[in-house]
Amino acid sequence: MSAIALTATVETWPVAGAFTISRGSRTEAAVVVVEAVADGHVGRGECVPYARYGETVEGVVAAIAALGGVASRDALATKMPPGAARNAIDCALWDLDAKRSGQRAWELAGLLPPAAVSTCYTLSLDTPEAMATRARDTDQHPLLKIKLGGGAADVDRMRAIRAARPDARLVADANEAWQPHELEMLLAVAAEARFELIEQPLPAGNDSALAHIRRAVPVCADESAHTADGLAELRDRYDAVNIKLDKTGGLTGALSMAAEARRLELKTMVGCMLATSLAMAPAILVAQAADWVDLDGPLLLARDREHGLRYTDGLVYPPASELWG
Repeated sequence: MSAIALTATVETWPVAGAFTISRGSRTEAAVVVVEAVADGHVGRGECVPYARYGETVEGVVAAIAALGGVASRDALATKMPPGAARNAIDCALWDLDAKRSGQRAWELAGLLPPAAVSTCYTLSLDTPEAMATRARDTDQHPLLKIKLGGGAADVDRMRAIRAARPDARLVADANEAWQPHELEMLLAVAAEARFELIEQPLPAGNDSALAHIRRAVPVCADESAHTADGLAELRDRYDAVNIKLDKTGGLTGALSMAAEARRLELKTMVGCMLATSLAMAPAILVAQAADWVDLDGPLLLARDREHGLRYTDGLVYPPASELWG
């Protein structure tokens, strides 16, 4: 089988205001778009190199350039480790296969036709008062994801947001910012404020305390869980895992991770990095069976790409073939 040619392009997309988590703030999203070309057809995939995992835009582009071409998704898995670079290529190959075959990607994956799913809308880390105001102003979103930063201020954040939105479903992401000694207290406050899930409260590699407490709210692994490998080792500490294509190395790995999570009776969230609809589109297929969906990246940007996903009243709809798959 002849190699499929690959090219990578760097794009920057302005954020609507700023996006702030416990590790810092950003005003633009840098993404890498891969095009896979064969038989007059072009497939596209998008990834977000993430510094937390030792990735850079330059490193991802160099890795794709060094690969040059690939024969298939199966071959890709043997030539490149999971991560952002493999994600963009894998998703581009799914898109290419869909265009070459005249079928949709969900058909090629043996899945049922996708439907709209309820997605989180993320509130950046800020003061309790500012986050409460933002929560109140986003009443069109019934499911909110709250960025937390650790310490006593998180008590005020969770309570203020619940007071501002008594109607909303709430989940929170601490991005590894909590400390073991405050864990039980903060989880108790989360339960009091009716949060459904707390994502990655402790640093990956220093999360053993989760195995020795009563978790008042279910806890989800993000930085602690990248692929299907190793999920069984997390069951004593976590109740759910966040599946992101930039961690799994694409749709192929994400589907495998979701299947393994189901086998282990772990709940799943399907999440995203800050990116355009092209990065979200493949994840919509994995999101069909997820317990929580967090695919709001395009809503946090000042603008999205052409043929972007449709978002209405907290729902995100499957992609048009002009976008992906």
